[in-house]
Amino acid sequence: MQAGIFKVCLVVVTAIVNHPLLFPNNNTFPANDDLMVEKLREREENLKKKQLELEQLLSRPEEPEEDNTTRESETEGGSRWDLWSTVSMVIFLLIEVWRQDFKDNNSQEQSKEEDDPVFIGNNCHGVSLPNKPMLTIFHDQYIRATTHDAVRSREFVEGFADDLLEVLRSLCNRDTDMEVEDSICIGSMYENWRVSKPLMCDLLVPFAPPEPYHFRCQPWVSDSSIGPDKQNHGTILVCGPDDEPSGCVCDKKRLGEDMLCLLHHPTSHQKVSKDINLLCSKNTNYLDIDQVMKWFQTSVTKAWSKISHKYEFELTFSHLDSPGALRVKFKSGKVISFNITPVVQYEDTDLYFISHFPSMPREVASGIYWMLSFAVYERRFLKDFAKKLPDSSCHLSCLQIMTFLHSKQCHITGPSGLTTYHLKTVLMHLLLRRPSSGWGSIFLEDRLRDMFKSLEKSLLEKKLYHFMVGNVKLPNTVNLPEHFREAEPVNLFRSFVLNRDLYQKTLSMFYEMLKNATVVINEYSLHLPNGTTNKPSQ
Repeated sequence: MQAGIFKVCLVVVTAIVNHPLLFPNNNTFPANDDLMVEKLREREENLKKKQLELEQLLSRPEEPEEDNTTRESETEGGSRWDLWSTVSMVIFLLIEVWRQDFKDNNSQEQSKEEDDPVFIGNNCHGVSLPNKPMLTIFHDQYIRATTHDAVRSREFVEGFADDLLEVLRSLCNRDTDMEVEDSICIGSMYENWRVSKPLMCDLLVPFAPPEPYHFRCQPWVSDSSIGPDKQNHGTILVCGPDDEPSGCVCDKKRLGEDMLCLLHHPTSHQKVSKDINLLCSKNTNYLDIDQVMKWFQTSVTKAWSKISHKYEFELTFSHLDSPGALRVKFKSGKVISFNITPVVQYEDTDLYFISHFPSMPREVASGIYWMLSFAVYERRFLKDFAKKLPDSSCHLSCLQIMTFLHSKQCHITGPSGLTTYHLKTVLMHLLLRRPSSGWGSIFLEDRLRDMFKSLEKSLLEKKLYHFMVGNVKLPNTVNLPEHFREAEPVNLFRSFVLNRDLYQKTLSMFYEMLKNATVVINEYSLHLPNGTTNKPSQ
């Protein structure tokens, strides 16, 4: 029994000495400490001698004159020895498993640290952004010239789009075809911050089905059962007279049971032509995006064929998968591009269901899931908030510089998960956080740095919330429907959580854009106003 206790103690002492927390793997004795090494060797030899003596004692042969009592005692001792050996072996195995598990956890943590590089040290504080004089020169010489070109492009696109849609409406049959309304101007060109070329005008064209049909939009923003990646989507149900309790197509108000609509007689519901194409998905009553795109492309082509003789330029489709992406080419070689996108209005609001966001690639799998566009509300916010800012405010200048740098970096490294809409969202959030007095032109450098810091923080946290949905700080002047204001916030960076490769590529692109900011702006600011050559600041 004493030998068993001794062996257990020996195993425990050995485990404690070899515990990874007590003596890490990288611990070594000093090379010149020979005395300590010699003492350890002597202790190791003494332990080996004692262990050899114990083994000889236990292996001593049995004497024949022993009585039964002695044999029983030896048998009991052997059993105890086996028990202590088993316990010792179990303890040793448990400690070894614990040790291996500790090593595995450390290796996993190290691997995770290697996969998730910490970018906090390489943040905006350590990057040299252009100073205010350089930014002012760049803005005056490059951005203002681009803005002047944007004004002329807007005037041309608006006039041409009105003519095209007017002819389109004249070709449509009011009883069987979709009804097209006037276009709505949205986006960076009409918010006065577009600088990236080619200049692109974005227009929305609302459409509605012929009577007695109508659209019933079903947004998912307030639906808790919908996944976060689909909260900015919805469906559009095509409804007929039989779908209304009142039996009438009037959707502006509900009629009582004893009320009669004088505009729409009940018998007129049965006189609907069979040639109506409601653009629904197969075997459903939901509006299909692909069907709408085909109808719109055909309608635009017919309208252009009627008025092409009036204009001395060519009109072509820029992208086959986006039938509203048009390209005008003059005989002089000048090109103007613009997007006319069909949309469906949500009730009596300025919110629209759109197949894809203009100036962005359209998703291949479209189907019946439409995206929500808050573009009209965003334009209204920027316009109203600008009235509170100082004269010659720098807020749009900051956005213009950031989008310019983003565009140039995308040409170098290719597109990533970061878009100009994200940059615009960062600015709108920052406008609500910063006092109005801090947006004067003298604070251009400071506010630009704030935008980079805010974007970096959002990228590192993988969180950038939609400015309209779930934003209780939104001014009442925007007139956003209350249930959208009170909805759960939508994370625009959720794709980074789901797609690790996209996130790493976007983060790398962002820091490359920061690193190259001064060089790029210096390259486009070659001369000072007095004509002398501008040298980059050291």
